[in-house]
Amino acid sequence: MTATQPPLTAHLFAMRFSSTLRGARLARRLCGYRLDAWGIPYGSDAHDVITLVAAELCANAVRHGHVSGRDFHVLLTADPATATVRIEVSDTRGERLPAVPPDNGSPADALEDCGRGLLLVEAPADRWGCSPRTSGGPGKTVWAECTAPVLTPTT
Repeated sequence: MTATQPPLTAHLFAMRFSSTLRGARLARRLCGYRLDAWGIPYGSDAHDVITLVAAELCANAVRHGHVSGRDFHVLLTADPATATVRIEVSDTRGERLPAVPPDNGSPADALEDCGRGLLLVEAPADRWGCSPRTSGGPGKTVWAECTAPVLTPTT
């Protein structure tokens, strides 16, 4: 008789935050907590990279996507099958889109087109981009994907 393992399920964390510096800080901390709970421990390279990317995307949502009285939304997913963590941060300012640098562009070109903050996303992330917000109202979603070597099921 052969035992089969149950399929690994993707982990999901979603929450709205006030579009303030305090909201961005709380989002970063809760993303870090979730990563640790999913088996990407505090202090590991993967945890540090993903937390940095999440922090920068949240700070950009507050700085560049702020609309008075509107929150920003964070969606953090981890897929053990592909060892990929995806960070999505949505705000309600659809007219201020970041420029996604071309694949063959240099870091200097990215700095000129996108600003310094997105270099902190582009450098450690495997991929990143921007798309119109699909749910929760008007705006945009800026996302990034990072590889995380070990993801264990939650208990």
